[in-house]
Amino acid sequence: MHESSRLPVGIIGASGYGGVQLVRLLQDHPRLEIAYLGGDSSAGKSFADLYPHLGPHLNLTIEAIDIDRIAERCAAVFLSLPNGLAYDLAPALLERGCKVLDLSADYRFHDLKTYERWYGGDRQDSAIAQSAVYGLPELYRNRIANAQLIGCPGCYPTASLLALAPVLKQGLIDPDTIVIDAKSGTSGAGRQAKTNALLAEAGNSVGAYGVARHRHTPEIEQICADLSGHEVLLQFTPHLMPMVRGIHSTIYAKLRDPNLTTEDCLTVYQAFYRNSPMVKVLAHGTYPQTKWASGTNLCYLGLEVDARTGRIVLLSAIDNLIKGQAGQAIQCLNLMQGWEEGLGLPTLCYYP
Repeated sequence: MHESSRLPVGIIGASGYGGVQLVRLLQDHPRLEIAYLGGDSSAGKSFADLYPHLGPHLNLTIEAIDIDRIAERCAAVFLSLPNGLAYDLAPALLERGCKVLDLSADYRFHDLKTYERWYGGDRQDSAIAQSAVYGLPELYRNRIANAQLIGCPGCYPTASLLALAPVLKQGLIDPDTIVIDAKSGTSGAGRQAKTNALLAEAGNSVGAYGVARHRHTPEIEQICADLSGHEVLLQFTPHLMPMVRGIHSTIYAKLRDPNLTTEDCLTVYQAFYRNSPMVKVLAHGTYPQTKWASGTNLCYLGLEVDARTGRIVLLSAIDNLIKGQAGQAIQCLNLMQGWEEGLGLPTLCYYP
């Protein structure tokens, strides 16, 4: 391990959107430095050739994936890879003493049968998967601080769970009535060319996808069950929006007590997130917009009780690439190192 006043970290999968967000965010982190960039198809290329705007700030070449070389140089490793690849790499990195933060779905599930049912694959790493901690700091801060392996949440689950957590934890809603209507920018589809993400296809249009079968559904249900104390079955429908960044979730659920007011629920949310610097609970009548969260590691939350229907309407907005991906992973590593969780993370957007 090379000596430095900063913690040396590696990024495997550095050429994708998650990887480049990590690279960008780490430029502003006072206690982390990039010691290794790894990739498969991009190995041997200068990072500046792929992302010229970062060329003046970073003189590194993407290298072939070599576990021993990574462990030699890095104390912690971010795996920014497609689903199904991290579980082949994480065990060897952990064995060599690296902390691992996986941005894919590979280590988000307690039950690997659930993973295999929704993502496929033949998992042989059950013991290691059991040691993984779900990387949502606002809910599992203490567990993350003591973990060696983090399964970082998806972007839709982050926005949805932060909105739902207080009412689930306090038992204020009937979990079986949860309906999540969520929207994402096109960067959520990744950097590989996909027809539905082309400007000519996605511009000036809004459409649902993955209806009744989106892979983030069991992930959201798993954490909702953890928060409420029993199994949860919910409805989740994602939509693609003609924007690059952002997740917006509008969530509906039936209140157990029809006499609860918006002010009552806002008090619950303000108390629940009083020690969570990355969550901003908005005043009554103000509802989150994706633009406010763009380029930041923040989650904006708003809510309204509909006395007529007896439902609560929860609203959240995040940047899918930062709080929904790379920034949240850094937030977790901050906690694992015993640092302030928001260290080096942006909290103010450029507006408009």
